[in-house]
Amino acid sequence: MDDLIRKYFPGQTPDQYAQFEQLTSLYTDWNSKINVISRLDIDNLQERHVLHSLAIAHLFTFKPGAQVLDLGTGGGFPGIPLAIFFPETQFTLVDGTGKKIRVVQAVAEALGLENVKALHSRVEDLRMNMGFDFVVTRAVAPLDQLMQWGQRLIKRKHTHSYPNGLIALKGGDIRSEIKALPGKADNYTEIFPIREFYKEPFFDEKFVVYVQG
Repeated sequence: MDDLIRKYFPGQTPDQYAQFEQLTSLYTDWNSKINVISRLDIDNLQERHVLHSLAIAHLFTFKPGAQVLDLGTGGGFPGIPLAIFFPETQFTLVDGTGKKIRVVQAVAEALGLENVKALHSRVEDLRMNMGFDFVVTRAVAPLDQLMQWGQRLIKRKHTHSYPNGLIALKGGDIRSEIKALPGKADNYTEIFPIREFYKEPFFDEKFVVYVQG
């Protein structure tokens, strides 16, 4: 199934392809001990978790040295695939469930990902001075809640082509979530249908949503 990664991202190094390929065996092994991914999804890990996470990389480029927070990472998505894709970007993966963070730490160590820091913490307890360029997330909460949690952690100084902000993998009724954003945040939002660049049916009605911080 790593052929999907090669199909949509043909320019990666042999080491990166090897890391992507290892994800299936690593998560299958850990899932037999700690249930962090559903059985249906573990059988389709490369498509439903890895490729889905990399939809962000299809649209956004993180610079070397950038700081990215994966909010509510669960078992490590989208943070782990993005950390493989952007080896010079620093990723902090946060989740409030300790067993999930243990899996994240073990997977990152097995892959030799020195650009991953895993934290067992509620987002409310993160220090405001940590300072991230972007917050990424997948299937955690509505956009207004994500912005409430993440906005205080986003740096004011912009160094990327997109201003610093939230990048969320979402499905369902995105327009109503955008309308619920406070203030005029809907003026600084973009929606990218994933189906426009991934042809697999799984990605129908799935989106990457950007909200400027």
